Amino acid sequence: MNSILNIIDLFKVFLAEIGELSYFAGRFFKEVFKRPFEFKEFLRQCFNMGNRSLLLVAVTGFIIGLVFTLQSRPTLQEFGAVSWMPSMVSISIIREIGPIITALICAGRIGSGIGAELGSMRVTEQIDAMEVSGTNPFKYLVVTRILATTLMIPILVFFGDAIAIFGSAMVENIKGNVSYLLYFNQVFNSLEFSDLIPTTIKTFFFGFAIGLVGCFKGYNCKKGTAGVGLAANSAVVFTSMLLFIIDFIAVFVSNIFYDL
Repeated sequence: MNSILNIIDLFKVFLAEIGELSYFAGRFFKEVFKRPFEFKEFLRQCFNMGNRSLLLVAVTGFIIGLVFTLQSRPTLQEFGAVSWMPSMVSISIIREIGPIITALICAGRIGSGIGAELGSMRVTEQIDAMEVSGTNPFKYLVVTRILATTLMIPILVFFGDAIAIFGSAMVENIKGNVSYLLYFNQVFNSLEFSDLIPTTIKTFFFGFAIGLVGCFKGYNCKKGTAGVGLAANSAVVFTSMLLFIIDFIAVFVSNIFYDL
């Protein structure tokens, strides 16, 4: 009986969290079109998020391309289909593997950073001081960060995909004596706009989710200094779960259009 009550309580907390997050998102859409526009802070956040995540995304994408090609090559050799390697790798990385893994990396790197930064500002009463001074902390702190993640995550995904395909081409050049020119010709011949457009659209949703959850957890941080770590941790966990849900919906919807 107690276990059932605990499950019900957890479900109520989850629903309350979803409701608060929805209200937070509604407030963002309300504030984003109001003046003044914090353009300088938006550019600063874009630079910080993109510049600090670039090396991590590049290394991750390069390793993905290497490992994926090394693991797939023996199987394709058994069927005499090694020539399909560029098409298979490029479509797999661009459609699914590249966007979701890059988004998860950015959720850990950017989402936790936003949660910890805003959480520490809330705990040290810096946000309260901004409200007392007559400024709009939501506009300055939250709107700029969510817009920055929404813009930068697609760019980081494109960069990570390119590095991953280059890593795959390097493996094929070493193990299969395939020239880079031939490899990339097959890559671009196999790709279509129907592969790129759905992927590009969902990366914007990935970026929005990372910024929204990170700002929500940090802006509403409680329980003193211990809440800062909790905000950063819960931002990563909640964002990762939300990314998988968004990815499932995007794949489901895109498959419907492919069938049409």
